[in-house]
Amino acid sequence: MRRRRFMGVTAGLTSALGLTATATACGSDSAGGEVVLRLVVTEFADLVGGGSVEQFWNDLAADFREINPDIRVEVTAIPYQSTYDEVARMIGAGNAPDMAQLYMFADFAREGELYDANDLLTIPVLSDFPSSIAAAGEVRRVQYGMPFVAYLQTFFWNKDLFTQAGLDPDTPPRDWQELLNAADMLRAAGVEQPYGLAFGHDDANAEALMWMLAGGGTLTDPTGSYTIESPANTWTFTWLRDHLVGADRTGGAAPGDTTRQAVYEAFAAGRVGMLTGDPFLMGYAEQGGVEYGMSAMPGRRGASLSVMGDASWLLGFKQRGNQEHIATFLNYLFSEHRNVSTFAERFRLLPVSTPAAHTMSESDSPENRRLRPFLNELPGATFLPAGKVSWTTVAGLISEVIGDAVRPGGDVEGVLSRLQSDADALDRDEE
Repeated sequence: MRRRRFMGVTAGLTSALGLTATATACGSDSAGGEVVLRLVVTEFADLVGGGSVEQFWNDLAADFREINPDIRVEVTAIPYQSTYDEVARMIGAGNAPDMAQLYMFADFAREGELYDANDLLTIPVLSDFPSSIAAAGEVRRVQYGMPFVAYLQTFFWNKDLFTQAGLDPDTPPRDWQELLNAADMLRAAGVEQPYGLAFGHDDANAEALMWMLAGGGTLTDPTGSYTIESPANTWTFTWLRDHLVGADRTGGAAPGDTTRQAVYEAFAAGRVGMLTGDPFLMGYAEQGGVEYGMSAMPGRRGASLSVMGDASWLLGFKQRGNQEHIATFLNYLFSEHRNVSTFAERFRLLPVSTPAAHTMSESDSPENRRLRPFLNELPGATFLPAGKVSWTTVAGLISEVIGDAVRPGGDVEGVLSRLQSDADALDRDEE
């Protein structure tokens, strides 16, 4: 879900969708007194199952129109690799959507393209968002991102491979020493990749944050300043270099050359014993017939004290001037709690608002029973800093070089120091 702008835009997508090739002047579309709102959503159902994301939103738009017959919501779904870039292109062409479901937004807020959430949502709706998650939707202390659903990056293990290695298939490692012991037993049992460490992809920054948290560090401090080269983070990546990668407990290609898709496919094929993963991995594993477990990330001295989270944000754009109608739709969306909980359940995500989470927790479906423990972790999760304008660039820098830090002989201190310096410089430019 977190797929970023770094992946680029499919050539010809804009003209194929007809989104920007026929840019219109700013203002509402209307026909016979009807207001048309344009909603862009991220399509990712091919990776997690659950049907079409576009169809979900079309059904919801139809339900909304029964109550508000003068407002029609037109839904356009764009593949997850391209959504951010395509929305940016639409804005530049003077054909912005009224609303979009995205995973980053700080650039749009900085350029004045977005409505403040307080200008769109009622106080009761705003109060339903846990404060820690609402804060992640802020840019310079103003909330623009309205959290829709979220997920937590978690620890996965292959239960059959654990059994094959003489490990209890229902007891994951709780700390790093137990993780090393499990990796050694998996390797002795002939498992190709005891631990699948993937730092060779666009979202390696998220995997890096997960390890920072597990090691007692973090990415930013309470003021929002980057803490990439903290002593805790330096210790963590040195441990990864020396005890996981350098001790041949990762197998396969070097972590810096291992993509998320490659390690997910290897897990689904029964070649990886342990790894971190998101909801996409559940789909891969089930398609491969892998019996897997999920738990909190093993930490330096016990389970990690915080889990890594990311959210899907709904945004309202100013360009077409439909504030009142956007507010009507968004308040309907969030006030009808079943809307959010149904989406979350269908696509194996977590509802963010407290009432929607309560609705989901009351459901006894197998999927909800599996995800229920993570609902309890959500309020205390550490979210990627989507509200920092610099984060887009810093995330890309981390993803590009973090694999170099953990390769055998890698210069951990040098890599983290350069990242810290670059991040600080970007933050200064942002001020």
